[in-house]
Amino acid sequence: MKIDILTLFPESFSYLNSSILKRAKENGILDINVIDIRTFSKDKHKKCDDYPFGGGAGMLMSVQPIYDAVQSVRKQNSHIVFASPSGKTLNVEKAQELSEKQHIIFICGHYEGVDQRVLDLLHPEEISIGDYVLTGGELPTMVIIDCLSRFIDGVITKESLDEESFSSGNLEYPQYTRPQVFEGMSVPEVLVSGNHQEIAKWRKQKSEEKTRAVRPDLIK
Repeated sequence: MKIDILTLFPESFSYLNSSILKRAKENGILDINVIDIRTFSKDKHKKCDDYPFGGGAGMLMSVQPIYDAVQSVRKQNSHIVFASPSGKTLNVEKAQELSEKQHIIFICGHYEGVDQRVLDLLHPEEISIGDYVLTGGELPTMVIIDCLSRFIDGVITKESLDEESFSSGNLEYPQYTRPQVFEGMSVPEVLVSGNHQEIAKWRKQKSEEKTRAVRPDLIK
């Protein structure tokens, strides 16, 4: 998958050069390109924002630099995404759907948002990561990329996907590693019993218990 990220703050995306995503890039599974929107500004000072018509707090990102930045990388199969609290909330199904795209262009807003003509001309899919507002679109864009990348073949193992939270509709069961005893707390005996049938039964039970206690809204 090819991903182009349009932002005023390219340095924000150093996270994408670490851990699992770094390995996916090195293996040629992900091709991630971060583009500085400022380089497309026609203003002599490379200004990319201005005061909103009609007044109001803060500054808006201008339409011209964003539009030209998108057009510079847009292809016939490109899917444009704009991280926005006004969008539909990201979930497993949406992440899986995005993971099947060949090319995604992410537009990162900042300040008080973007000129409405960015949305009217480019028709991006607006996606929210929750009912709250952040200072810019860089963090939610990284969240969306991290989430969708997990569903791309070769990024993580299929077993990890099958057993993590939300894959079965429930939250993930508790997990443990060495040491077997720490501060007087022991790993549940069933997990060291070697009885895989009982382990599976215990994990299913704990997953259901955790979902009922923490996220009862997920129970159908």
